[in-house]
Amino acid sequence: MSRPLRVAIGGVHIESSTFSPHRSGAADFEVTRGQALLDRYGWRGEPWAAGVEWVPLVHARALPGGAVEPAAYEAWKEEIVRGLAEAPVDGMLLDIHGAMSVAGRQDAEGDLIAAIRAVIGSGPLVSAAMDLHGNVSPALFDGCDLLTCYRTAPHVDVWETRERAARNLVEALRRGGRPHKALVHVPILLPGEMTSTRVEPARGLYARIPEVEARPGVIDAAIWIGFAWADEPRCRGAVVVTGTDARAAEEGARELGRAFWDARDEFAFVAPAGTMDECLDAALKDDAARPYFISDSGDNPGAGGADDVTYALERMLARPEIRDGRVRAVYASLFDPEAVAGLEGLAVGAPVRVRAGGRLDARPPGPLLLEGTLEALADDPDGGRVASVRVGGLSVFLTSRRMQYRLLESYRRLGVDVAGAGIVTVKIGYLEPELFDAAAGWMLALTPGGVDQDLHRLPYRHLERPIFPLDPGADFDPRPLTG
Repeated sequence: MSRPLRVAIGGVHIESSTFSPHRSGAADFEVTRGQALLDRYGWRGEPWAAGVEWVPLVHARALPGGAVEPAAYEAWKEEIVRGLAEAPVDGMLLDIHGAMSVAGRQDAEGDLIAAIRAVIGSGPLVSAAMDLHGNVSPALFDGCDLLTCYRTAPHVDVWETRERAARNLVEALRRGGRPHKALVHVPILLPGEMTSTRVEPARGLYARIPEVEARPGVIDAAIWIGFAWADEPRCRGAVVVTGTDARAAEEGARELGRAFWDARDEFAFVAPAGTMDECLDAALKDDAARPYFISDSGDNPGAGGADDVTYALERMLARPEIRDGRVRAVYASLFDPEAVAGLEGLAVGAPVRVRAGGRLDARPPGPLLLEGTLEALADDPDGGRVASVRVGGLSVFLTSRRMQYRLLESYRRLGVDVAGAGIVTVKIGYLEPELFDAAAGWMLALTPGGVDQDLHRLPYRHLERPIFPLDPGADFDPRPLTG
């Protein structure tokens, strides 16, 4: 080729619960363009990337939330399309999550790839890097030439996945021709908290990927768990294998799809699970290991919850051991910028009386009155202005931005060392690495919210049925969709 390869980079990265009343607007996203966008990808200096001209478009990324406001999505889509029209490319790295919902649409990523193809045509190759909790719709599969996703949950291979997607793309462009690809949908819908790669069967299932990927004629193999908290037809498990040999890709996809389906009855929660009261009963036993973590999983902002359901907090405050200070506990957290603003100007140690939570997702018990003392005020890079209100033995964290308390430094900003706490309730699903290592005991509370772990309680209307475990008649069709 007489000129360097030109590869564009862009995308919109968010997972969205359609069961959450929250709406994700432009202000919720971190948006990068130009050199700042290119600087995200350290592998541009690797030997395989030499001689490639990388063309930054726009990348928007947000904490999981509710459906994206249409105006925000349309603006970023138009910016991507406009950039591609102005700078013809040989390929594109589509850096997305794969479970974005846009209010009024059923397949946001399918719509995005269709808009991209409308301007670049069928010639350039497109490689998508995704979260394994994304969805692969027929439209997304049709519009992309290469698709890959994370192979770990919790996700410790995010940047490795993006590099793999980019490297596969560059190598395919240099090789010439189009990769063969095969998609097998697996009619399974499970919460991520049942599919952690720390434990079986997901650990063994994902361990099969390198062997398939190493076969002659195979470029990449990927398994998507799918996203359980969106009511859309595309939400289900998927396997995609790409390669230089069509038969090898199809056989690999069928094999991994069958392995996923055959393991369906083995999936279970990654920790003992129960109601919030059952979790508290276990945590308050005299012989309970401390710190004892409880996942307030139904309102997990890391999966799209509104982050202000007060159910778990109300159950904690109902326990006399916590109210009177015999047990040191932490609740992280409630999103309530109004409550945080009301604490500004107060001295640490001042008495406070503040109503918090239940403003976005008003499930019972709704806003709670917290009467105690101001323990700390701080600035957090994720949560904005944050506060801790002490009620008896319980520190209640309040934030001005939705955030997930997954890093120990975030607790320390509010003066809390979790090692000294008896109970830590956190709005999360499976524990992220730092919390997992800190926890001496752990249970998953099946609490209400926009990302309720009990999928039978969610009012699905658009999901493609039958699907396991919601429908006893679900069955697996191993025939792949090819391209």
